[in-house]
Amino acid sequence: MQGLILAAGRGSRLGQLTSTQPKGLTPVLGKPMLSMQLDAMKRAGIDKVAAATGYLAEQVQAWVSISFTNARWSETNMVSSLLACAPFICEDETIISYSDIVYPTSAIDSLMTATSDIAILYDPNWLFQWQQRFDNPLSDAETFRLTDSRRLVDIGRRPEHLDEVQGQYMGLLKFTPRGFSIIQSLLAALPQTEVDKLDMTSLLRRLLATGEQIEAVPFDGFWFEVDSETDLIECERQLKAKGGLEALLV
Repeated sequence: MQGLILAAGRGSRLGQLTSTQPKGLTPVLGKPMLSMQLDAMKRAGIDKVAAATGYLAEQVQAWVSISFTNARWSETNMVSSLLACAPFICEDETIISYSDIVYPTSAIDSLMTATSDIAILYDPNWLFQWQQRFDNPLSDAETFRLTDSRRLVDIGRRPEHLDEVQGQYMGLLKFTPRGFSIIQSLLAALPQTEVDKLDMTSLLRRLLATGEQIEAVPFDGFWFEVDSETDLIECERQLKAKGGLEALLV
């Protein structure tokens, strides 16, 4: 098992906090998120971790021994950063993490239990966090529906009602080499302009449309997505209430 952190973006919604550093290096309670992600993977037994870089790439490269650069990071989306890391993902089962999320070791442990070629981690108790972050939780949430056997059937659309949202995808995925080869084949059939625009949930939705099985693993512990300055404030508030950074050691 190996790990990959997608850390190519700037994160412009964080304003001046990312004017001189990539989004993933934004500190939470004084510690860069990238450092927390690396720690969580290491405690879960994943010692080989690479990163996708782009904006101020050398700053991320200082944290990892293996990196791949998405030279077009400013004009493409996360799927393009994923493709830049293809040689690495083809080697072994890979846990893939966004760089703007805070989570404990147990999140990685949970995702490692997945047995499918393509799997994602999701929060079934998503509503509380979204209520803290947004006046209207549905303004930012995406549709997320499952079968009784933890298979994903819908993701990534704008929901109109809460009953369309059984959870929220957390920005953590697991691919086997076979699973990634399925993704590569799907993307190879698309025009480059479409690939450039694809975000991760759009890719997952396209996989579902081909009949591909995607396993959804629930996680009921603390985690947080830091997408804006107000998110950062709320994340730090909640972490302090749980005892600080030590809450991420579980």
